[in-house]
Amino acid sequence: MIKIGFNVELLEGKKICQVERHTEGGTYVIGGTTDANLYITYNYSKFFYSHLDKKHGLKFLNMKKAKNVTEKLRKDVNTLGVERNNNYWKATPGNAGYALSILLKWAQKYPEARFKVK
Repeated sequence: MIKIGFNVELLEGKKICQVERHTEGGTYVIGGTTDANLYITYNYSKFFYSHLDKKHGLKFLNMKKAKNVTEKLRKDVNTLGVERNNNYWKATPGNAGYALSILLKWAQKYPEARFKVK
């Protein structure tokens, strides 16, 4: 299997958190979803390794409580920015930062929830 991206969820126990309806990510439900589930392309990995965590990249978030990574996400969003490129798949700091900004928003809403990154 070729790894083309990461599926990131925010869970309270085994239940996925509910957030504002969104159509973000590399794949999404037509019409949007309220599930805290975001598919992030692997193309942004270099930014996740250089900013979020040098050893684990985006998987740094896996099984971490949202409240324990909120400040790190905020710092990295501020560093990378959120200015998106028209091409979602293009590896730009703004595209990577925008994806992290969504996760940050969810983490702030559900501080006791845990991220699951697959």
